[in-house]
Amino acid sequence: MTEKIIILDFGSQYTQLIARAVREAHVYCEILPFSKEIKFDETVKGIILSGSPFSVNDANAPEVNVMNLTQHTPVLGVCYGAQLTAKQFGGKVERSNKREYGRAILHQQKEDALLKNLLPASQVWMSHGDSILELPQGFEVLATTDSIPVAAFKQSAIGNQQSANTANGQLPTANALYGLQFHPEVYHSIEGKKILRNFLVNICGCKQDWTPAHFITDTIEALQKRIGSEQVVMAISGGVDSTVAATLISRAIGENLHCIFVDNGVLRKDEYETVLATYKKLGLNVKGIDAKEDFYKKLKGKSDPEKKRKVIGKLFIDIFQKEAKKFKGVTLLGQGTIYPDVIESVSVHGPSVTIKSHHNVGGLPKKMHLSLVEPLRSLFKDEVRKVGLELGIPEELISRHPFPGPGLAIRILGEVTEEKVDLLQRADDIYVKALKEHKLYATVWQAGAILLPVKSVGVMGDERTYEFTVALRAVTSVDGMTADWAHLPYDFLARVSNEIINSVRGINRVVYDISSKPPATIEWE
Repeated sequence: MTEKIIILDFGSQYTQLIARAVREAHVYCEILPFSKEIKFDETVKGIILSGSPFSVNDANAPEVNVMNLTQHTPVLGVCYGAQLTAKQFGGKVERSNKREYGRAILHQQKEDALLKNLLPASQVWMSHGDSILELPQGFEVLATTDSIPVAAFKQSAIGNQQSANTANGQLPTANALYGLQFHPEVYHSIEGKKILRNFLVNICGCKQDWTPAHFITDTIEALQKRIGSEQVVMAISGGVDSTVAATLISRAIGENLHCIFVDNGVLRKDEYETVLATYKKLGLNVKGIDAKEDFYKKLKGKSDPEKKRKVIGKLFIDIFQKEAKKFKGVTLLGQGTIYPDVIESVSVHGPSVTIKSHHNVGGLPKKMHLSLVEPLRSLFKDEVRKVGLELGIPEELISRHPFPGPGLAIRILGEVTEEKVDLLQRADDIYVKALKEHKLYATVWQAGAILLPVKSVGVMGDERTYEFTVALRAVTSVDGMTADWAHLPYDFLARVSNEIINSVRGINRVVYDISSKPPATIEWE
């Protein structure tokens, strides 16, 4: 069975980064809300307590019994998790005179397995309002910074705690217990990932054997057991998640997976034909549905972004449901749900809630009485890409930028028409191809063109024109939650602008979007 680390989430904005760092060390982990009961077995190798926006002294501060956790496995508290540990064991935690935020230099006071092979002065990132002023009895300082006396600590004298804990009706701790008042998971903690790896390997004894190949083998075996001889239907979009999920299911059950690829009329230029051909090469049992005209009719007269989304979503469901019924004996629905979809829908202050409806294809499982098969629900996006490459899916498809479900419909501001789609497809195609030719495509998270509902006067030769404006968008990001506009070279933008205006009749002006998220969003609608 796969060994794992449990990360208890107290609401920190950095919790996903902890998980990513653990996964990068080839150790599987799961994020659970702090209120979730942990089912301990031999696979649970350690627990990490996350940070939190709360103070440990708040009346409604989230809590877990840290001592109980240490009866089962080693524990590492990060920021709030460290302060909670110190407080519960009798230490002194109080609000700082000033909030400690930003870079600090870590000074190691004692050698320890947690801080093994760190530089003498290692940069770390602080983000906390409380500080540990006094450690509990039986704990020792491992590192300090110039501004705080307790930056890293551990429980050193487990035996000395026994009499005091027993008097309170509690058992003594049985495993290693550590705390860090900084965030090792963030980019600015230069050796933070090394500290986390030290915890995983030196303290928890993890084997670091969780790899894409390992995941594929385990997942295919699990899918075969789960599905057996049942039939699965799945909508695939040409995107990374659905393609990798479908390939995994196909490797497990072959022709018993029935894939449906719908051309909704708002895909990128030549995407329907290109992606369909790739799917055939991958050996997927896929049926292509050309439904462009149906979507254009339904979108006629619709300019509100939400109405456009609903029209596309409802029609897609109707078409998918109609086609799916043609396959006899289907009992399961395959989906490309990934881990951020799952954990973003979990309440830190209560039990898990239902995954967002758009991840369930608009409620299809309920409508069609199908159970879900989601082979990627434990993976982050970058892990999905690694698994896809291991499966032999072409790099060009795996490295594709994210593309919105409603497609170009939300990159055409205002009413969507076939003529506008054609304009945007051609402009977008020039832009994306240029990014690839100039080796810029891989440097941005997402890029695309947006057709604005604005016409302006232009001059071409001796003619005056009155045509549309296109906005180019490119952002850099790690996960899409926040994003900065990509600083593409001016000469590159000039070339793309010139080619679009000269090649796409109907567009005479090109602008570049330099908005970040927040306050703007990546897409315009």
